[in-house]
Amino acid sequence: MKINVPNGRGVAVFDIPDANLLGVYESSVNRVAPPADAEAEVVAALENPIGSPRLRELAKGQRNIVIIASDHTRPVPSKVIMPQMLAEIRAGNPSADITILIATGMHRGTTLEELKEKFGDEIVENETIIVHEAHDDALQTYLGVLPSGGELWVDRVAAEADLLVSEGFIEPHFFAGFSGGRKSVLPGIAGMKTVLANHCGMFIKSPKARTGILEGNPIHRDMVWAAQKIGLKFIVNVVINGEKKVMKAFAGDCLAAHAVGCDYLNRLCRIDVPKADIVITSNGGYPLDQNIYQSVKGMTAGEAAAKEGGVIVMSSSCSNGHGGESFYKFMAEMPSAKALYEQLGAIPQAETKPDQWQAQILARVMAHHDVIVLCDECSRGLVKEMGMHPVATADEAMSLAFKLKGKDATVAAIPDGVSVIVSD
Repeated sequence: MKINVPNGRGVAVFDIPDANLLGVYESSVNRVAPPADAEAEVVAALENPIGSPRLRELAKGQRNIVIIASDHTRPVPSKVIMPQMLAEIRAGNPSADITILIATGMHRGTTLEELKEKFGDEIVENETIIVHEAHDDALQTYLGVLPSGGELWVDRVAAEADLLVSEGFIEPHFFAGFSGGRKSVLPGIAGMKTVLANHCGMFIKSPKARTGILEGNPIHRDMVWAAQKIGLKFIVNVVINGEKKVMKAFAGDCLAAHAVGCDYLNRLCRIDVPKADIVITSNGGYPLDQNIYQSVKGMTAGEAAAKEGGVIVMSSSCSNGHGGESFYKFMAEMPSAKALYEQLGAIPQAETKPDQWQAQILARVMAHHDVIVLCDECSRGLVKEMGMHPVATADEAMSLAFKLKGKDATVAAIPDGVSVIVSD
């Protein structure tokens, strides 16, 4: 059977013998027809908010309005969402001063070219846009102590807003349960020390800090507290399919609208996958697979479906390399994956280091599985230095996988690893 798996802006075609293939496992999101008019779907959500007055009503009398927007690493269809939000705000308050604040978390700053690709020229040329900088303490405001004990520092632009709202999308998230909603604040516009505290080794080790889990998730708990503390009043979040098209829009109260969106997505994304010797997966292609750092997300879907000692084949272009210098050094210098996982999990919250969470999760995956990375746009040497097996083609990937697990090895394919929740 030939299986198309996203890789960068294209696909990798895997040719799997029928005798070995257990099945192809995908989110139902890709089997539901998207609405014919994405803009109309967003407008309908704005007109019928969940647990909140309309955004135009909230905007009345508010001079300084800030919209938090996702950065270049997220496939949020901002060209669809942002114009509708701006129109809705100005329908209630034509004279409002509106600032779009790019939620980079601890990622690099979004470039002008990336902003234009995200929003279109008109918004970039006519709206005030500020890119969050987590590493500059002078740009942050202190708002208190998180439930975890970490300090909450947030971007001053957001803290000083008369009305704070956000756009984003909801997808399964490998340690926050789901993206979207409260995540626009933490880590989106939080200071570095706050992100580090929230992503600490103890929390990452928690069995509740997993894909599709919100209840009891210590990382989610901090995120909710941060969003409530800063006063995130309204969100517009969408669910997208594998082609990055809007499937459904949810608008309204930060927690209530997000919860409804997560319930909707959970019903579509939860799948049962039999344990396999070899699992093929991806990060859903561009823009989510630009580096190894982001690709760890898709690997966790493979982790959930692979037998102990199994092989994960990760289709990911990694065109921008490792994605984080600290992350790279953790992996390149590790004595073993198991030792690194234990080492990072034991670091006290107050001493959390940048990128350690991603290294901790990748080390957890690699402690139990061989990882093959199909990344013809990335340095083979780099992938090897980080403890994984680089290949340039799907055929090369499967040849190596069968060499590691034997010619009779079973194979499960999860073409888009970040769009699914693999049931236990």
